[in-house]
Amino acid sequence: MAESIPVEHAEGHAGHDDHHEQTFSEKYIFPLDHKMISMQYMFTGMFMALIGGFFAYAFRMQLAFPGMEVPGWGHVSPADYNSLVTNHGTIMIFWVAMPVLIAAFGNYLIPLMIGADDMVFPKINRLSYQVFLLSAIIILAAFFVEGGAFGGAWTAYPPLSTKAEYSLTPLGSTLWIVAVALEFVAFLLGGINFITTAMNSRAPGMKMWDIPMVVWMIVIASILFMLSVGPLLAGGIMMIFDQQLGTAFFDPDHGGDPILWQHLFWFFGHPEVYVVLLPAVGIVAEVMTVFSRKKLFGYKTVLYTAIGTGVLSFTVWAHHQFIAGIDPRMANVFTVTTLLISVPIAEMMFVYIATLYGGSITLTTPMLWALAFIFEFLIGGITGIFLGASGNDIYMHDTYFVLAHFHYTFYPIAIIGTYAGFTFWFPKMFGKMMNDGLGKLHFWLTIIPFNMIFLPLFVLGAAGQHRRIFDYTNFPELALPWMQDLRILATVSLCVMLGAQVIFFYNVITSWISGPAAGKNPWQSNTLEWTAASPPPHGNWPEGLPTVYRGPYEYSHPDHDKDYWPQNEPA
Repeated sequence: MAESIPVEHAEGHAGHDDHHEQTFSEKYIFPLDHKMISMQYMFTGMFMALIGGFFAYAFRMQLAFPGMEVPGWGHVSPADYNSLVTNHGTIMIFWVAMPVLIAAFGNYLIPLMIGADDMVFPKINRLSYQVFLLSAIIILAAFFVEGGAFGGAWTAYPPLSTKAEYSLTPLGSTLWIVAVALEFVAFLLGGINFITTAMNSRAPGMKMWDIPMVVWMIVIASILFMLSVGPLLAGGIMMIFDQQLGTAFFDPDHGGDPILWQHLFWFFGHPEVYVVLLPAVGIVAEVMTVFSRKKLFGYKTVLYTAIGTGVLSFTVWAHHQFIAGIDPRMANVFTVTTLLISVPIAEMMFVYIATLYGGSITLTTPMLWALAFIFEFLIGGITGIFLGASGNDIYMHDTYFVLAHFHYTFYPIAIIGTYAGFTFWFPKMFGKMMNDGLGKLHFWLTIIPFNMIFLPLFVLGAAGQHRRIFDYTNFPELALPWMQDLRILATVSLCVMLGAQVIFFYNVITSWISGPAAGKNPWQSNTLEWTAASPPPHGNWPEGLPTVYRGPYEYSHPDHDKDYWPQNEPA
């Protein structure tokens, strides 16, 4: 298979050869260059992460200190609390994890790592970001309309999401659906580019097994997204009709079925976890091989495992519905598939540990983030086994145990994976080296508070603390002093973690302005992006596209005098 796919673009892509001098508007506002579009996604995602983090701060302060004026927000009303929780989850998943891990890294890395001068469809690429930016504006604009932003949780279960008398946000709930739908359109457009570019524009000599793992993972994630998003888009249209036109797709009083939405949402929602997980797993592979000076253990095993995980991800959605009234016999089926999907993910993690074994490990800032990804994600995976058992889930469902589990899977993906990739490729993106001391300080002041936020929440969840309660003093059995102490600990830890991000932004800005020059290949890495200038010019390799002679992970090869062997270096 690897030999049978021709790659013919030694002279550059047709239509991409004329890399003329760009105006300011062409370069920064309406760019066609994949790298600038990547930066647009990256910085928009970071801005949205700040908003999502602020929302978390506001509602956690309400939980820790009920009724107090929250600095920077003011009084948190019950409606505010619902909107903050809903939009925190929505933003962090759809406007942070997806644009950064898939769109930003995908746009930046795919052409550079396969030896192409740009994406196959640059104008579609530009349109993708423009639609995404519109969706971000709409989700934030909902806070300023009558009734405020949607507060029916990021899963938008009806009837809370379809009836204004329940949600109290008649316009905000519709804006939420429109924003999510537009964001999905943006990523469908982007996915077309990622798949087509990776399959058709590889450098001369690059076979299928020579493609770096992060490129594979982004391509597989794009395919998963395309296969899973259709039912939810259809469900979103039906929900808008229910809200605005009086239809009853999800209204049981008029023959509708609210459980239908749960099926449509989670048929997309569980593959969506792997849509963002796989790019993060690919980033970690790139970082770990470089800083352990080891070849990736089981390259094909990891790849086949990722494909198998994607297939299995379409068979587990109903484990979110164990208490929704589904047939108990089907609950048994979904318990089995949920446990089965843990196997390939665990295999990936242990393959990465095997890659580290015997390596010459250097604990740079990117490597610390990569190691933290494995450690934290394994906690998320182990706690997911408890929730996958339908009998146990009857008790655990919608408690803070679920919330802590979810954050131990999603935080490593969306935040730790992003930091691993950003600190690793920062020298290539900006041509400067980051301050490693500040990077490590930021790492520890992020990782330690993260665990101090969510480990106590496992305890509270196991004790029966339910989610989406505005003020626990209304429930004496949940207002015990030790429980409130844990809420305060989690909230103070969150404040410390958010404050630590100032160090990151300070490091980024000062390194970008006055950091030491990075050179082409500061990490002594093998993949093709490190053969271009730092930062790469428009067209990436104006002197001519590279030729590939070997795979991406030939580190410490016995037949080579150096401990790295770039893909474009002849034998």
